[in-house]
Amino acid sequence: MLNKLKRIAKNLLAITWIRRIYETVNRTFLELFGSSRVLTHFFYFVSFITFNREQSAVLRGRRNYYRNKHRDRTTHVELRRNIHRLEKGLIMRPRRDVFARDYITETIEFYEEAVRQCQMAPGTMEQSEMDWAHDVLTEYFNVAVGKDPVVHSARKRFEETGYQADSTGKIPYVKKQLSDVDYAEFESLVMQRRSVRWFEDKAVPRELVDKALLLGRQAPTACNRLPYEFRVFDDPEMVRTVSSIPFGTAGYGHNIPAIAVVVGKLESYFSPRDRHAIYVDSSLAAMQFILGLETLGLSSSVINWPDFEPLERKMQKTLGLDLTDRVVMLIAFGYAHPEGMVPYSQKKELDTFRRYN
Repeated sequence: MLNKLKRIAKNLLAITWIRRIYETVNRTFLELFGSSRVLTHFFYFVSFITFNREQSAVLRGRRNYYRNKHRDRTTHVELRRNIHRLEKGLIMRPRRDVFARDYITETIEFYEEAVRQCQMAPGTMEQSEMDWAHDVLTEYFNVAVGKDPVVHSARKRFEETGYQADSTGKIPYVKKQLSDVDYAEFESLVMQRRSVRWFEDKAVPRELVDKALLLGRQAPTACNRLPYEFRVFDDPEMVRTVSSIPFGTAGYGHNIPAIAVVVGKLESYFSPRDRHAIYVDSSLAAMQFILGLETLGLSSSVINWPDFEPLERKMQKTLGLDLTDRVVMLIAFGYAHPEGMVPYSQKKELDTFRRYN
């Protein structure tokens, strides 16, 4: 039914006079309601459905953030955030004798909750995350001098947990300055990467996918939250099902061997001010994942995901997503067909998109 409606809409817009009337009416509304924030507010108050899913997702994500604080979880996003804040304090130059005073007690509360989970339900939390938190807190209390009562109390609570890390040394360090990859080599990789839509009928080894995901994981995220998931599908039937949902796969979706759905996790945030972070952070990871695939002989194509309610509902049902899980994009990937072609896709000149100061 949806495809039929899309075809009808395309056919109507192909008629010149209908398209011109549509554009004229559209521009009239946009000129009027886009002229002030008051009119814009009124417009969306009347047509609230446009952003209703996003608004609901942000609000429920905030609710789930607080619900999750006392639940057993594989990863504790609030602990990750505060430990990374401590790391940033540790690397400051000059470093203050006392810092993080305003959030160290909260951080210890998060840490105690994680220790409780590790003791009561062993193996249910990421060991590497727990060890990292332990090491950074240890380093913090080693360098925090003076007799600040807040820091002293936090140090005492930290020591009383009695947690022993499996490994040590996960603390700030001096970055290696020279890269083994020069500009010309990286340029060659970037220029080689093209959006491929024609693939060989050949399975993609999961170990290669995981290698590329490890590279994607290294992309920066706000406060090291990593607020995303890569839902990877390589079962042919599931690939067909998932790849048929977005608009952008018409004509070639049938030959996609594997597909990843990049999902942002709004439950990672307590404030609506951070609602866009999932799109920024997951996109950075997606690009490194794509380049990682390229180094492994695998090609890919990013599939745009529109904020369109019928498709959102269908994807949510197909993947079993929570309302707080926001699809950011899809990535089709596999071995490029040796005779498949790619668009030339002329890019903008540097002066068009670059401005200094």
